[in-house]
Amino acid sequence: MKRIVGIAVLFCFSLMAGKIDAKVLLKSSKDDSPLVAKKESSAALELDHLYIATGLNNFLDKDVFEKALLGFRKINPKKQVLAIIDFSKPSSEKRLFVIDVASKHLLFHTLVAHGKNSGEEYATQFSNIEGSLKSSLGFYLTGQTIISPKHGYAMILNGLEKGINSNAKEREIIVHSADYVSESFIARNGFLGRSWGCPALPKDLNKQIIDVIKDGAVLFIAGNSPTYDQKSSFLQ
Repeated sequence: MKRIVGIAVLFCFSLMAGKIDAKVLLKSSKDDSPLVAKKESSAALELDHLYIATGLNNFLDKDVFEKALLGFRKINPKKQVLAIIDFSKPSSEKRLFVIDVASKHLLFHTLVAHGKNSGEEYATQFSNIEGSLKSSLGFYLTGQTIISPKHGYAMILNGLEKGINSNAKEREIIVHSADYVSESFIARNGFLGRSWGCPALPKDLNKQIIDVIKDGAVLFIAGNSPTYDQKSSFLQ
């Protein structure tokens, strides 16, 4: 009889312990939930405010901007300048955007060329391989300026994503100007000329843009790729 009573007491104690643990876990979950929701809500409001304040809502898909800002926040650069290239747009459209994140201003909105082997009017093929003559997607940190023997005033790009754009320096992927990046070229041909993989800029804006984004700004190059979002550590 004593043994039965003892078992019953032990059983009841176990149930009570289980209830206590469940309550503790439930309380912990409830305590954390508002903080997480508040943080997510704050980030969403910041995204919307910056998107509208810069005027990007008139030109750039919000999904592209959201990805760019997510990576920008993870990289957390000292220089609060974010450049975005949207290669899902045709090269006849202005698809480079440079924004001052701190002051919430759109500084530049202009044409930019993609790589010769990435496509003609649209960039559809991307590569990290030397000699591919293709553009590379993903996040970069801008580097120092150089004088290119072929292109003149230019800027180094440091690819931050292994297997996606990490060979940018070895491939000599730089920001530079080109004659084939102009409205007159589009008028004659229907779309821009193409580079060997570099994001080439209009001659009249090249130095102005480089001087703003050099030495530590974030550049995000977006495009229609079925695999990039899954591979990028900045978007996880």
